[in-house]
Amino acid sequence: MILTVTLNAALDVTYHLDRLRPHRSNRVCSVVQRAGGKGVNVSRVLHALGQPTAVTGLAGGPTGEALRSELVSAGLADRLVSIADESRRTVTVVDELAGDATVLLEPGPLVSTGEWGRFLDRLDTLLPAARAVVFSGSLPRGVPADAYAELVLLAHTHGVPAVVDADGPALRSSLAAKPALVKPNADELAAVTGLRDPVRAAHALQGAGAKSVVASLGPDGLVAVTPDGSWQARVPERLFGNPTGAGDAAVAALSVGLVTGASWPDRLAEAVALSAAAVAAPLAGDFDPVVRAGLLPLVEIQPLRSLLCP
Repeated sequence: MILTVTLNAALDVTYHLDRLRPHRSNRVCSVVQRAGGKGVNVSRVLHALGQPTAVTGLAGGPTGEALRSELVSAGLADRLVSIADESRRTVTVVDELAGDATVLLEPGPLVSTGEWGRFLDRLDTLLPAARAVVFSGSLPRGVPADAYAELVLLAHTHGVPAVVDADGPALRSSLAAKPALVKPNADELAAVTGLRDPVRAAHALQGAGAKSVVASLGPDGLVAVTPDGSWQARVPERLFGNPTGAGDAAVAALSVGLVTGASWPDRLAEAVALSAAAVAAPLAGDFDPVVRAGLLPLVEIQPLRSLLCP
């Protein structure tokens, strides 16, 4: 079982428009509402791949109840911890003509010290059954700034490899706990290291404690810096659609590779193909299996040193 942790779980609302016209009234073609947050999206992809998974984290109020109900409907194991404050919502506006999306993120609930303690107890009981654990997304208010470092260390006590998909101080603080993998995107990687070259920046995160670093570069695919080597992986052509769940799909693929022991080139090929297939799907947490199957043999993987000249 791959356990996913979403501390700032959300109820995702996705609006699909033929075309987004800023500063004007926009007619919505369709609306979908379901449980979200990065870890929930990872579990959705894992579930679709036939991988056992469970969702834990924090959820509260009527919004929290709605997202928990939807988890059950989706067939995902709900191991969330109830809190008093209201869970957040996220709003994604998909511009079909542009093949892009605008995302509005609410800040999330305020978590008490007691609620945080109850979550730690829950996680401690879940980890023995996990083959890997994914910690992803933002931290709600009240949770310690070094929460991911604390959680990675807890995973270590159970011998469970930890994947961290976060940004800013949450990512930076996790490095000292030596996660098995961190997966920032290009902007997050540059912000946390101050380096423009993603390969050099990934090496910097590895030097700070991460065993392996995989960075999403959007249409340029993924860059990986690992103990076994460094690679860039990409598909030969860009896909247009909703990119909001692409990184989560990549994390799902990388987590499967971690527990199965697949070679790094095979992990990266799957991650890139699955990420692109997620862009082709209308909602974060979904992917188009036909696109995935068609792209997998086309993924280009090459060893590399740097993407920018010195």
